[in-house]
Amino acid sequence: MNDATLQRIADALERLAPPLRTTDWTAHPAYVWEENGARPIDAFQALPLDLLKGVEAQKAAIVENVARLAAGHAAHDMLLWGSRGMGKSALVRAAVGKAQQDNPGSVALVQVGTDALEGLSELFALLAREQRNFLIFIDDIGFEHSDMAGPRHLRSWLQGGVEARPVNVRLAVTSNRRAIVARDAAEQADPLNARDELDDRLALADRFGLSLGFHNCNQDDYLAIIGGYADEYGLAWNEHDALEWARRRGARSGRTAWQFVTELAGRAGKSL
Repeated sequence: MNDATLQRIADALERLAPPLRTTDWTAHPAYVWEENGARPIDAFQALPLDLLKGVEAQKAAIVENVARLAAGHAAHDMLLWGSRGMGKSALVRAAVGKAQQDNPGSVALVQVGTDALEGLSELFALLAREQRNFLIFIDDIGFEHSDMAGPRHLRSWLQGGVEARPVNVRLAVTSNRRAIVARDAAEQADPLNARDELDDRLALADRFGLSLGFHNCNQDDYLAIIGGYADEYGLAWNEHDALEWARRRGARSGRTAWQFVTELAGRAGKSL
C-alpha cells in the first residue's frame, strides 16, 4: 500500500470523525456541546427571576445551589422533574444568569443535547483543566425501557465511576419523570422482580443531591404568573380570557401563561 493510498484512507477517516473544535472556555457565558465539540454562545435568554412565579420553593433552592457552584463551594447535581411547561428549563437559565451577574466570569452554562451524551466524558476531561465552574444542562432527558447503557453512564457520571464529573462541574437535568427511565407494565408483571427493577431505576434519580418536583399550577398561581408578565410588559388583560385560554389548551402552566401573554402582546402590537 503506497503513501497516497494511506493518505486517502486517513482523509476519509478524518471526515468520518472530524476533530473537536477548539474552544475558549473562559470567554463566553454559555456553550452548546455537540458531537464535534463546543459551540460558544455570546448571550443566552433568561427571564428575570421575579417573573418566574408559582415555583417559589424550587426557585430558591436552584438559585442557592447555582450560587454555591459559582463561588466554588460544595453544590449538588440537580434533577428537575415533573409537569411540562412549569419553568424547569427557564429556572436553570435564570439562576445561571443571576450568578453571572453577581459573580462575573465565575460560572458558565453548557447545554448538552441528548444526541451528544456519549461525548460527555470527553467534555468532563476538557472542563477539568479550566479555572472556572460549569453547570452542564441536559434538558428533557428520558431513557427508554430497553436502554441500559444510558442510565448506567449517567450513574457513573454522577457518582463513583472513573469518568465521574470533575469538582468544578455539576449537572442540571430536567425530565418529565422522576425515575427518568420509562416505566411499563412489566414492572407489575413479575411480582418477584418488579420491586427490585423499580428500585434500581429510582436509584438513578437518587444520585442527584437536589431533586425538585414541578406540578401543574392552580388557578391562582396561573393568574399570578400572567399578572407578573402583564405588569412587566405593560399589557392589559382580564381573568376570563386568561382562564378560557388555559381551558382550550387543557392545562394551567407557566408555558400556557407565557403563550397567553404572547397573544396579548401580539394583539397590542408589541414585542416581547
